[in-house]
Amino acid sequence: MRQTDARTALNQYAKVKNGTGVVEATPHRLIQMLMEGALDKIAIAKFHIEQNEVGSKGENISTALSIIDGLRVSLDKSAGGEIAENLDALYEYMGFVLVEANLNNNITQLDEVSSLLKELKSAWDAIPGDVIMDHATKVKGEDGKAVSNGG
Repeated sequence: MRQTDARTALNQYAKVKNGTGVVEATPHRLIQMLMEGALDKIAIAKFHIEQNEVGSKGENISTALSIIDGLRVSLDKSAGGEIAENLDALYEYMGFVLVEANLNNNITQLDEVSSLLKELKSAWDAIPGDVIMDHATKVKGEDGKAVSNGG
């Protein structure tokens, strides 16, 4: 993930969580935070559908969609190869389903995206700490902050 794209995408989530830890976060942690933010927004949107609060539902789905789009555009397909291409397709699909869920007030579709994100986040969370730190140490940005090249 390119650091500038990740930080831009994270701004949506940082507004909600007051930016705690964003500046010091490793690229790996940024992705975790983005996924957590999208999951939070989807859960909140489900509540608003149940309460028939269309405006709030739309705002939360829109934020989740922005976060997922941020994850998608941050992929470095040249470095990430087939994995990055597959993630791109998955993020695109999630975006499509979120738009449909918004249009149709469909909780089942929100659950589908949540399930996909949870599975992806679970795999991301399982990456061993030494691998994360090794990667963050090897790949440094010009400003001295760690960046990721594999999404």
